[in-house]
Amino acid sequence: MASGMSDIQQEDAFQPVRRETPLTDREERRATISEVMRMRTMIGVFRRHLWAFLTIVVLVPSCAWIAINRTTPRYTAAGSLIYEPSEYKGRELESMLRTDPTTEAVLASQAELLQSLKVAQRVAERGNLFDNPEFNAALRPHSEMNRGIAWVRAQFGQASSDADHGSAYGPAPDASRDATVLAVHDVLHAAPVRFSRVLEVTFTAQDPLVAAAAVNNAMDIYIKDQFTAKAAAVHRATAWMEDRSTALRAEVRKAEDKIAAYRADHNFAQGMHAGLDAEKISNLNDDLIRARAELAAADARVDAARGGAGTAAQAAIAASVVPLRTSLEQLTAQYQAQTSRLGANHPEAVGSKRQVDDARRAVDAEIARVVTATEQDRRAARERVTTLALNLQTAKQEADQETKDRIPLNAMERDAEAARGQLLAMLERIQQTAQQHALETSEAHEISLALPPRVPSWPKTAPMMAGAVAAGVLLGLMTVHLLHLTDSTLRGGEDVRTLAKLPCFALVPELSRRELRGTSIDEFVVRRPLTAFAEQIRAVRAGLWLGADRPKVVAITAARPAEGKSVLALSLARSAALSGERVLLIDCDMRRPSLAHRLRVDNSSGLSDVLRGTAKLEDVLHGDRFGGPGGGMHFVPSGQANGDAFGLFMGPEMARLLAEARREYALVVLDSPPVQAITEARVLAAVADATILCVRWRATPRDVVSYALEMLEDAHAQVTGIVLTRVDPSAHVRSGYADAEVYHRRYKAYFSG
Repeated sequence: MASGMSDIQQEDAFQPVRRETPLTDREERRATISEVMRMRTMIGVFRRHLWAFLTIVVLVPSCAWIAINRTTPRYTAAGSLIYEPSEYKGRELESMLRTDPTTEAVLASQAELLQSLKVAQRVAERGNLFDNPEFNAALRPHSEMNRGIAWVRAQFGQASSDADHGSAYGPAPDASRDATVLAVHDVLHAAPVRFSRVLEVTFTAQDPLVAAAAVNNAMDIYIKDQFTAKAAAVHRATAWMEDRSTALRAEVRKAEDKIAAYRADHNFAQGMHAGLDAEKISNLNDDLIRARAELAAADARVDAARGGAGTAAQAAIAASVVPLRTSLEQLTAQYQAQTSRLGANHPEAVGSKRQVDDARRAVDAEIARVVTATEQDRRAARERVTTLALNLQTAKQEADQETKDRIPLNAMERDAEAARGQLLAMLERIQQTAQQHALETSEAHEISLALPPRVPSWPKTAPMMAGAVAAGVLLGLMTVHLLHLTDSTLRGGEDVRTLAKLPCFALVPELSRRELRGTSIDEFVVRRPLTAFAEQIRAVRAGLWLGADRPKVVAITAARPAEGKSVLALSLARSAALSGERVLLIDCDMRRPSLAHRLRVDNSSGLSDVLRGTAKLEDVLHGDRFGGPGGGMHFVPSGQANGDAFGLFMGPEMARLLAEARREYALVVLDSPPVQAITEARVLAAVADATILCVRWRATPRDVVSYALEMLEDAHAQVTGIVLTRVDPSAHVRSGYADAEVYHRRYKAYFSG
């Protein structure tokens, strides 16, 4: 299956265009099987290291539980206050008591003030935390290490300490007090609540009463500091305004005195609505206007009289002329009537003419008199106009001079008025400030005071245990993965086929004392032929016999000692003997023989004597007490080695021995020494028809197995398969490998023997 998948992957790698074509049913089936195999492999890895995973999962929460129980609980008290700055309306106070809009930056700044070192120091003083060992490390019992550090500091830091006490900058700093303040500062926290003006204050301590008192003290200190700072600022502003008002009063008084002196020096007086000069000019203008009107009227009358502007004009001159002119007009009309009727020379006409002339003379005389009077009035009006114009010019000149003289006075009056305005405004501000100070409160006040907490804030048992369980699971999974990555041993037949490209004939289980039930492991395959152990020995026989060429001489070796090769060789030989075959078992491990002891045979003479030519095969041949239909098993011990084992195996006697054994026996089993340490193992593997390499399950590293196979390959040995020995069935069942199925409990009925 693995080779099939690799072929498909190689084909896809070289021809990526074929991805566009739909997969065939066979390819889809292979892909599905591959996914299933990968999933089973992952599950198998987890199951193989299940105990390690469970150990970590249980150990980490247990350690966390112990640590939590040994940890001193800490309680966090919480209180809250609201920050509501008041508004100052006085312009003079804006520079001192300016209030910014309540933004996140302002609240963050207030939070920093609340958890500052200054507040922490006052909290420590109020709560007497300098005498609390939790915050004052100097009051805690000293450990041996701390005593040693203190002694070193006393020895090497005495000079610098003495120098500090004599410093010109004042007394030496109190390290214990500073450390206590810093400890209080570290557990005092303030933070603004989002989208609000609320500040939340917390304090953590081992005593819940201490924590609650510290929070309340911190909030009280902060609020009182705010109020005190505002009151101090208002006091400073009020004092400044009072000083300023005193200065303004003196300035106003000085300006008024200066104005009065200037008025006295220049004889200035103040009228009802304007100055005297302005009133005089106004009156002169009015008189001049009236005089000019009178002059114009007189001129008109004179012109009318002189110009003979008719009766109406002459009548306008004087009322006395009107009756005279009326009489003249009547006499003239009578004269004209008599002339036309009687003639001009008629005495009545002459008398009428005389009357007309007298009337005309009377009118002219009256007009002359009126004109003379009008001329006199015109001359008087002209003189009045001239006089008023001169007076007005004089008044204007005087007013101009007074205006010039009033320029400094006006400036002084403006300055005095400005000073009066400032004084009035300052007095008003002082009054407003006094009223506002009487009603002023702090910019912050408590919403809720801190109460002693009932539940510790640290350690948080539930979250920490949940985290410990999660950490245990994660660490367990990491441990499983790490064990899988670092496990370089062979864990199943798949690993054998992947590493060595050889079949895994069997997975021989390791028998526990309970499974042996008093039976020797050497006799187990004979006395318990229906067990899984015996079945795996028969699987080795099947792997040898089902090949193309059935080997007669089989060498069983291992990569290193304690792999179980001798038990496998003995069990294989006895299993074949029970099947009716003539079997010869030869112990070829002359340096460390074990079969003679297992079969209770004297090892004083054996294979070494045959190879030296001092004995024949039948002389060292021993029978097995467990016979078989074909004569059972015969055994040749290794004999005594004297350092020339390699030469003995390379000599002709070994070849003759194997030739004779092939003729007499159906199966010859050679128990060879380990490959890497003993050279004779490669010689035996080379002369055997087949070689089986024993590998201890989950013990022998892969590089050791690879090196052993390379050495056998260099010796031209026919390695037909590998047998995994000393397998733990229960652990192998959890591995998820396909060949672990044989140890599943569903097959228990088959192995009842």
